[in-house]
Parts: sequence; structure tokens; C-alpha cells
Amino acid sequence: MKTCKKSVLALSIQASLLAAAMGLSPALFAQESDKDQAAEETKLERIMVTAQKRVQSTQEVPISIATLSGEKFDALFAGGEDIQALSGKIPGLYAESSNGRAAPRFYIRGLGNTDFDLAASQPVSVIMDDVVMENVILKSFPLFDVAQAEVIRGPQGTLFGRNTTAGIVKFSSVKPTQDFEAYTKATVGSFGTINVEGAAGGGLTDELSARISLMNQNRDDYVDNGFTGEKDFTGGHDEKAGRLQFLYDTDDFSALLNVHGRKLDGTSSLFRRNILTPGSNELNDNYDRDTVYYDQGDGNFQKYDNSGASLTLEFDIDGMTFTSVTAQENADGKGVGDIDGGNTAGPGPSDPSGAITEDQLNDLEQFTQEFRLASDTNEALEWQVGAFYFDSSFGVTSIDGFFGATTVYHGNESWAVFGQSTYNLTDRWDITGGIRYTYDEKTFSVGQQNVDGFALTIGAASIQDYAPIKVDDGQVSWELSSNYRLTDKSSLYGRLASGFRAQSIQGRDVAFEAPPSVADSETITSVEFGAKSDLLDDSLRLNGALFYYNIDDIQLSAIGGATQGNQLINADKGTGYGFEVDAEWRATQNLVLGGGFSYNKTELKDQNLLVAPCGSDMCTPTNPSNGSGLVFIDGNPFPQAPETILTVNARYDIPVSTGEIYFYGDVARQGKTNLFLYESMEYNTDGNFEAGLRIGYLNFDNDYEVALFGRNITDEDNLKGAIDFANLTGFVNEPRIIGVEFKKNFF
Repeated sequence: MKTCKKSVLALSIQASLLAAAMGLSPALFAQESDKDQAAEETKLERIMVTAQKRVQSTQEVPISIATLSGEKFDALFAGGEDIQALSGKIPGLYAESSNGRAAPRFYIRGLGNTDFDLAASQPVSVIMDDVVMENVILKSFPLFDVAQAEVIRGPQGTLFGRNTTAGIVKFSSVKPTQDFEAYTKATVGSFGTINVEGAAGGGLTDELSARISLMNQNRDDYVDNGFTGEKDFTGGHDEKAGRLQFLYDTDDFSALLNVHGRKLDGTSSLFRRNILTPGSNELNDNYDRDTVYYDQGDGNFQKYDNSGASLTLEFDIDGMTFTSVTAQENADGKGVGDIDGGNTAGPGPSDPSGAITEDQLNDLEQFTQEFRLASDTNEALEWQVGAFYFDSSFGVTSIDGFFGATTVYHGNESWAVFGQSTYNLTDRWDITGGIRYTYDEKTFSVGQQNVDGFALTIGAASIQDYAPIKVDDGQVSWELSSNYRLTDKSSLYGRLASGFRAQSIQGRDVAFEAPPSVADSETITSVEFGAKSDLLDDSLRLNGALFYYNIDDIQLSAIGGATQGNQLINADKGTGYGFEVDAEWRATQNLVLGGGFSYNKTELKDQNLLVAPCGSDMCTPTNPSNGSGLVFIDGNPFPQAPETILTVNARYDIPVSTGEIYFYGDVARQGKTNLFLYESMEYNTDGNFEAGLRIGYLNFDNDYEVALFGRNITDEDNLKGAIDFANLTGFVNEPRIIGVEFKKNFF
């Protein structure tokens, strides 16, 4: 020990003498060391993604990708928000729903689908734990114990297939590990909000581990019924969900079993009658967030159950990896909506009979199977090939107080083969190409019609003879991209990609004695150029992309008019162009700034396409009319396509003896958005704004956190959508939620 001390002392003296000989001092060495340490502490964490079905750094992927995880993700959902809380929090991503928490509609770069039916198809695919959630009810599975969310912008037809013309929203749950991990989280907030969430997992044997995750979210009814005088009539929800995972992992084989389920007893979207005034898009004095005027509807309830299981197998085979993902999803349920917004509230025609619809999803079954074989070496050529199978069936029953109950049945079978490879031309330059062939077949038939309907009794309706429908299509999707690393910290990329949304069938109007409608497949060609960089000693991450896309035969949902119809149509073309920027900067060890901005300019191109506007005759269309009650929509923006999205977030922490006190805030602003296919003075928004704030204490010694939070802290009343039917009905965003959250980790 004495010899060791002497050696260290001798080395120290030698280093000091050398420094003196070079004109340097030990103090200067210490300063340089402090600088190096400070630089290390301000480096941003490397983010890994699976956008190309293999684990890569987001900075290496030639695709525009944004991610959310950890504290940023948890902050958005602190008040028990559903999946729509992601809307506007990531540049280029928007979401809304006229079906409450049960059926979200997503839009990326302005492209989405406003169809409110339970059989609607969407051009944004939602992937949860490597399983596509095709039906709108499946897309709403609650988010808890999530490791990361990825928003993958632009068509992803090669690796993910049909119905990804706009992009993908992808979620990955926290997986089991051999180490014991657990947490519990409890939240108490406004409107009787009580949320409880927790997970626990660890090794069961040397090769088998498990994790169980549970969630329960509750909010009391808080909206009064001004028509009946009933207090706390509607607005609440009770949602339970769980997930159980088992992971068997050896050196050359792994098997992950994921079993999950959800039960929702909630509230459909609250439609509010005449909250707009002719000639204005501003909410008027008829609007009261805490009051509706409903004469029917049984509290505007919605009740849905869904469950599923997936089995992912991975085999290592001589420098290759074989992956199999098998999944089954099931769902059913129903919801009621007072679509004219109630009995009376302000100007406009009275409607003592109301307009109530009930929609039921019957016995949804979805089966998917994917096989992939991928290279797993350090060679210049990387590749993967695969096959995919999809099968789905379900019924939809629409119940109207006048026409009665009508049931239609949907079936969908699809298969695909695909391949993609990346070749590293040099250490800095690679090129990627991919191709996929997809065959898709859909069927439609009508079951019962007008059961128990008054219209049939008085002869105002009759049983229609609608023949079964079968449509099919086969399409090739492809992509070509290249990534060039200017330095070890920055790169440029270009991507040319195609995709398609399979043909769609809409049968909702059968319930109102109108024929079903069919839309042909839409195809997209997209080009984007981007740059990704880690600057300022890895403390600043700045990514951006420019894009342009053209869609042939874009599928649209013509919703509204005097009949509140829902017909599928195709426009000749649709175009979109713009850019998005994502940034994060660790300005100091204690301050992190982030956010982004997107600009999306969309346009419908079809000189002859007409739709019915303004079913109530109370709104003010600004498109030219054909003189017969229809308007031309050529040149209009896509519906529900925000022209801009701005997001800003910041976190500042103050170290204390046992941990830290932190402040986290986020702001999102949505630019000009047209709500329908046609343009009018009433049905558009501009400047919708929401902010969140979180003040918390993290105790590092005992691994717990307590925080005071607020979502929509300024209690903004933002128009999210409208019902173009009997009056100027709209629906709005969630109210301000203030609460306290406690989280405890166990290791």
C-alpha cells in the first residue's frame, strides 16, 4: 500500500513538472477537466427507433421521425387523457374524434380521414407492440407503461403495407427484463379524476421473465343537462386496462407473449347545438362547457371492450434473424350520440324530437401474421424479406329513432410479400431500396334493416334489396432512399416513396335508405429531403425535412348535408407540400429546451367534384355553387389538416440534497384548419392553443416523485369539430385538469 501511494505521488509530481515545463499549470488541467465533464453532462441521450423494423439510431434513419418517451410522454397523459393527447404535440401530427375516447382519427402532414363510422379506414396506421390496429376502436387502446412512441411521417408502404399513405404512429410497451422493476402511480385531479397505474416485472427463471401492467382511469360526470335540469348528467369515464407479458430469452431464441385487454365505460363526444353564429367561427354565448341541452341519448354513453394477444418469436440462424409475429384482436361495444346537439340552445329551428343515433360494433375479430428474415451481420449489404397476412370481420349496427336498427357486415382479407435492403457504398454513404406487393379484398353485405323503426310502420321506409359487394385490388409499393453522413454528427438524406390505401366500403347510409358507397384505392408518391444533426458537443439535436406528395384518386368522406349522409368519394388528385423541424437543446446541465414546427399546405384537385354543404342552411359556404344546392371543392385544403403546428417545451431543475425540484412546461398551437370538404365562414379554426405545466420533486435516494400538474392550464375552449346537420353544432377540446401525481419506483 505504501508503494502504491508513493507511485501515485511520483506520477503527480511528474505531471506537475511536465505541465510547468510546457507553460501549463495543474489548475488549468482542472479547468479543462471541468469543461469536459460539463460537456458530457449536457449531451443529449441517443434515441433508438424501429421505423425500419430493426433497431437504429433516429439520426441514422433516412425518414422523418419524431419520438416521445419518459417524462415528456407521461406529462401529456397526467390527467388521464386518451390517445388524442398526442394531437398537436408533435409537428405534423393531429388527432380528433367525434366518438369520444373510443375512435380517434389521426392526420400526418395534413392527410387523414374524417369518416366517423366504425368501419372507417384511415391513411395513418397505428402500430402497438408490432401489431397493426386497423379498426378505429382498436386504435384507441389506452396508453400506459409505454417505453416510446414514434411518429413516422410519410408513406410507409414497403415495410408496413397498405393504409400507411400518411405515415405511422407506433407504440412500444416496456418489456420484461431479468432485473426486478416495478412502479406505482396515483393521480387525483379536477372533476373527481382518480387515476391509478402500475407495473411489476422481473426474472422468473434464468431464461424466463414477466411483466404485468395495470391501469384504471376515472372521471366523474361534470356536465349538467340544461334541458332536464339534471346535474352532473354526463362527461365522465371509467376505463380499465391491463397487459401481461412473458419473455423467454436465450442466446439464439426469444419468445414474447403479450396478452392485453381494456374495458371502457365513458362518454361519447358532446355535441353542442348552435354554439356558432352564422358568419362567424367564434364560440358564441350559447356555449357553456359545463352544460348541454339533451332531450334523449341516455347520457351520451359509450361502452367498449377489446382484448388481444400476440406472440413474437425470434430465431438467430447463421448470421440471420427470423421473426414471426402472430396476433389476434377482438372488440365489441356501442355508443350513443345526440348528433343535433340537443333540444334548444340559442337561435335556429327547434327540434323537440331530437336526433339520436346509436352505433354498435359487433364481434370484431382481427388476425395478423407476419414473417421476416433479416441479415444480422456487419457486411456492407443489409437486407430483410417477409410476408404478411391480415383477416378481419365485424358487423356495425346503426340505430336511429325514426328508421330503426340496420346491421351491415364487413370483411377484409389481405396478404403481402416484401423486401428491403441497404447497401453501404462507403463508410459515410448508404442507399436503401424496398418493394412490396399487396393484395387486398373487402366484402360487404346487409343484414337486418329498419328493425323496430317507426318509418317502416307508417310506410316512410321500405326494405331495400342491396346485393353483397366484393372489391379487390393488388398494388406494388416501393421506396428508394439515400443517407450521406457529412460528419460523424450530421447527415443529409433523400427519400422517394410510394404507398396505397386499399379500396373502402361505407355502408352507414343503408340505415337511412341510401345505397352503400365504394371508394377506389388511392395511391401516393412522396419525395422528401432532410437533414439530421447533433451540434454543440451533442447538446443540440436539430432535424428537419422538406416534402411534397401527390395522391391519385384520394379517398374522401362526404359527410353532412340535410340527410347527414356519409358517402365515400374519390377526388382526381390531392397534393401536399411543406416542412417540419424537430429540435432539442440541453442549454445547460439544468435547462432543456425542445419543440418543433410544421407547415403543411394541402389542396384537392378535381374541377368537377361537388358536395352538399350546410345541411341546416344556417352556415355561409364560400365555395362556388352549381346552382342546385351543391358546391365545388376544387382547390380546397384537406379537411382537418392544420396548416401549421408549433410545439415548445422546457424543463428546468434545481438540485437539492436528496434529489431535484423541476419545472416542466409545454405549449402547442394549431394553425388554420378547415373542418369539412367545403369551406365556409363558420367551419374553420385558427390559433387553437393549449399549454401544460408540471412542478415536481424527484427524490433520488428513495426513488419517488410527487408533482403538481395542469393540462390545458388556461382552460382554452377550442372548436375541434362540427356536425353539419340541423343547426350549427360543434364539439370542443377537453377542459382544464389540475391535479397531483405521486409515483414510486422499486428496483
